[in-house]
Amino acid sequence: MRPIDLAREAGVSTQQVRNYVDWGVLPPAARTESGYRVLGERHRAALLTYRALAKGFGWAAAKTIMHAVHDGDVPAALALVNEAHAAVHEQTRDLAATAEALTAVASAAPTPRSDLRIGEVARVLGVRTSALRVWEAAGLLVPEREHGTGYRRYTPGDIRDARMITMLRQNGYGLDQILPILDGLRESGSSDALLAAVETRRAALVTRTRLMVAATAHLDGYLG
Repeated sequence: MRPIDLAREAGVSTQQVRNYVDWGVLPPAARTESGYRVLGERHRAALLTYRALAKGFGWAAAKTIMHAVHDGDVPAALALVNEAHAAVHEQTRDLAATAEALTAVASAAPTPRSDLRIGEVARVLGVRTSALRVWEAAGLLVPEREHGTGYRRYTPGDIRDARMITMLRQNGYGLDQILPILDGLRESGSSDALLAAVETRRAALVTRTRLMVAATAHLDGYLG
């Protein structure tokens, strides 16, 4: 099989096939007396596997996986596959927790229309005042201060944010993970808008997971 034949089947350029051989993505190729590369079924399977891996895992990860395979380190290749699947699983779990928190905020008791002090907010949410102070120190809450007394005053928006933080903390979120969610909530202006964005992201993860599963099947076939 000539490089051009393999290139046509995979939908890439002949030079790209040569590059893949040079990069170790494809197995080494024998050469004719005139110096032309001779490719076989093994190269075809490697190319299709690599491109499937790239769709599901990304080009860099696909290259590393194929290098491990061709170095004879199959456990390392499979470890990379497992790590990627675990990362997507973690993202999916986090999105589910975020969606649960957003739904809970949307269905929660109406937020008080007037500003509340820290003790009142703590009672409404069922948390300690110390927790509210920790969240403030982390930059998650920025309550205003009363003139003269310096007491914290929580607006309805602050209370909504504190309710969201409460739900996410109950789902195991770290403080550094919560800030981007709050920023999204503040930018969208409603939990419904952010929930729609979460669902879009979840759908994208489902698509990626299917591509990863298909790529893993290709890899299994290539490993024999």
